[in-house]
Amino acid sequence: MSKSLLSFQNEGFFFNIVWMKEQDINPWQTLSSKKIYDNPWISLTEHQVINPGGGNGIYGEVHFKNLAIGIIVLDDSNNTWLVGQYRFPLKSYSWEIPEGGGQENIDPLISAKRELLEETGIEAESWTEIQRIHLSNSVSDELGIIFLAQNLNFGESKPEESEELALKKIPFMQAYEMVLNGEITDSLSVAAILKLKITHFSS
Repeated sequence: MSKSLLSFQNEGFFFNIVWMKEQDINPWQTLSSKKIYDNPWISLTEHQVINPGGGNGIYGEVHFKNLAIGIIVLDDSNNTWLVGQYRFPLKSYSWEIPEGGGQENIDPLISAKRELLEETGIEAESWTEIQRIHLSNSVSDELGIIFLAQNLNFGESKPEESEELALKKIPFMQAYEMVLNGEITDSLSVAAILKLKITHFSS
């Protein structure tokens, strides 16, 4: 692997900066791993490690067994749809883009179409993947995939038994203001709305 080295001095200290052609060298050493929790959606593994500084420690890693799928909907009048629900871990209510889980062995687009129909009753003729995002990469490997859905047809929503959802249609720019004001904090929703603002609504 090719690399280059730059040395310089600043206030009596010498610094060496190494640029690697590939930034994927793992500075962590794993001594042992033990799965300490498992359910159909996540597993938790505790690793005994030597950290990049050379010290011994532990690292808890949450593995998500499904992809996180988000769909931002846009109609011909630049309206979008938000889903409201109570989020148990946060102990608070959250307004979000339509989203849900997708099995890793299934095309994410198929999962996105299913989730949009279930939560909103909307079917879209035009689909574009606009963003991939790691949702909490200090503790988990969860990958989020965001789609833009356009050219819409409307039916009845079919939420899962465990879901109690509210649905509202608002102008896209209102959703953008909700992100700026901190009214929308869900990471998939924030990423989707900001990405769409840049790609579709910036002059």
